[in-house]
Amino acid sequence: MTTSAQSARTAIVTGASSGLGVEIACALGGLGWRVAVGARRVERLDDTAARVEEAGGHAFAHPLDVSDSSSIDAFFDASVATFGTPDVVVNNAGMSMPGLLEEHTPEALAYEVAVNLTGPMLVARRAIARLREEGRRGDLVFITSDAVTKPRPQQSPYTATKSGLEGLARALSMELEGSGIRSTIVRPGRAFSEYAAAWDHAKIAELIPYWRRYGLQRHTGVMAGAAVARAVVLAVTTPPGVHLDTIEVQPEAPTNA
Repeated sequence: MTTSAQSARTAIVTGASSGLGVEIACALGGLGWRVAVGARRVERLDDTAARVEEAGGHAFAHPLDVSDSSSIDAFFDASVATFGTPDVVVNNAGMSMPGLLEEHTPEALAYEVAVNLTGPMLVARRAIARLREEGRRGDLVFITSDAVTKPRPQQSPYTATKSGLEGLARALSMELEGSGIRSTIVRPGRAFSEYAAAWDHAKIAELIPYWRRYGLQRHTGVMAGAAVARAVVLAVTTPPGVHLDTIEVQPEAPTNA
């Protein structure tokens, strides 16, 4: 279902070249909205943009590396020039490489912090400044992880950065109180994506029984990325006057049938 032209909004989705980012962008396009999509893998952004258009939206694709402040500025400026000020910002870009903390290089740790935490801060900063300047309502959505409430050994940097991201979202809720700009956490469990595409298969096989020792990965259920996209749509289409602070989305355990 699409909205009327009068109610169409402008959204930014980071990490939109695959997985959850594509699903979220398409779901917002399905509302008839203008959606600017950004990611490092620019060769795949055109496909995302095409899918947004097929869903009924209007798309703009531009390279974006959230670990690079100059790339964030270039993406934001280009999207504003094309679609105007975004009133919905979905900070979806994220990454993780598994391993014990001492196995990570300082450079790898700094990169994970930049992608998962510093980048979303810088994206949100640009959007908030424009919305405040124009006196407009808006929605910031931060895609985190259930690792925040169920910390994952051998993913300690990921757990730490996603926990920090939720802290950022909650602090912004207080900073933005009374402005009409909402800050919402969407906290997914396991979903189909390319999140672990670069992981070594032997490492994955090692981690599953390892995590079960700590009560994690209790079943094999995995949900479609569209489930997370629906949560984002719910958050940003909830009428003014209501704030959905945190939405956790989990896969159901497989049935015994």
